[in-house]
Amino acid sequence: MIVGIGVDVADIGRLQAALTRTPALNARLFTESERELPIRALAGCFAAKEAVAKALGAPAGLRWTDVTVRRNSRGRPSLETAGTVADVAASLGVTGWHVSISHDAGICVAMVVAESCSQPASDWTEADR
Repeated sequence: MIVGIGVDVADIGRLQAALTRTPALNARLFTESERELPIRALAGCFAAKEAVAKALGAPAGLRWTDVTVRRNSRGRPSLETAGTVADVAASLGVTGWHVSISHDAGICVAMVVAESCSQPASDWTEADR
C-alpha cells in the first residue's frame, strides 16, 4: 500500500551557488558519504530528501542528514533512513521506499514513494491486485 508520494525539482546551478555562498550548508544538508559527490549528484540527493519529506506529509523536525541517498553498482538509487526520518516513517507504517532521480538541462527531479506492506498478500482481495 502506498503511504505517500513526494516529488521535488532542484536547480543544479542554484544549489551550487548556495553551497559556494554558505559552505556550512554542505554538512547541514548531506551525510558524510554524500558530501564529496559532484554537484549534479548532490542536487539529486537534495531533491530526493525533499521528496521524502513530502511523501511523509512534511512533518516539522526532520533532519536532512537522516536520509542518505545511495546508488548500487548499476547506478540505481535507494534510500537509507535514520533518526527523525526513520521515526516518522515507522509511525506511518512505512516499510520500504522507491526512488527515481533524473537530470536534464540543469534541473534535477526526484520522485519518492513510501510503501507499507502491512497487509499480507494473502489477505488481498481481487480488487487490490
